[in-house]
Amino acid sequence: MFFKMLKAERMKLKRSPIWIAFVLMPIVPAFLGTVNYLGNIEILQSEWYSLWTQHTLFTCYFFLPIMIGIYCSYIMHEEENNRNWNKVLTMPQGRNMIFISKLIMAGSMILLSELWIGALFVISGKIVGLTSPVPWDKILIWCGFGTLGGLVMASIQLLISLFIKNFALPIAIALGGGLSGLMFLAKGFGHIWPYSLMAYGMNSNAPQKIYESGYLPFLVICVIYIILCSAFASLIIKKRDI
Repeated sequence: MFFKMLKAERMKLKRSPIWIAFVLMPIVPAFLGTVNYLGNIEILQSEWYSLWTQHTLFTCYFFLPIMIGIYCSYIMHEEENNRNWNKVLTMPQGRNMIFISKLIMAGSMILLSELWIGALFVISGKIVGLTSPVPWDKILIWCGFGTLGGLVMASIQLLISLFIKNFALPIAIALGGGLSGLMFLAKGFGHIWPYSLMAYGMNSNAPQKIYESGYLPFLVICVIYIILCSAFASLIIKKRDI
């Protein structure tokens, strides 16, 4: 039955304009990051690593938080339309699985976006004429950890959208959270602030940082946030009246 819930969530996205945002929006920070790199190429001497910091500077704090906010707000707003919650809550499946299914679909969207961001990064590097080998292993790690950090943000945004029925306000909160992530990273708390974890995982400020601190603490913190948000959201859904 759980797989049917996943299929139902996927069907909601099939004809959704959300896909347009997930395809087109990453192109903008890729372009801005590349232009910024070319404008400061005299001081950015680490080629692929320098280009990555410029790309993720715009992606992690502005565009990806907005994209995650849009998706989470949309998928929750769909349940509010036409009293869909009545149908969802009467399905022969534990109510705790409702939030999990939505979070899994959000994670799949984030993963696809991360892979698209990685592809745009490599394309941009080739366009600007970078001659050193493409760091494929690092790109996969950054995108993988970025997806995990994005899942933390998605779990919070889905939870927020459970309480806030307005479509636009959770998106504004996501953008504010992304901007706060920049501040917490600058203060040295990016490894624990939930809205910084995506940028921290993607090594947006310093490509070597996560290797110095180790993978395990990052993984543990992300899992804790996801479990706490999922447990709280499941409790709220269980108490929701049909």
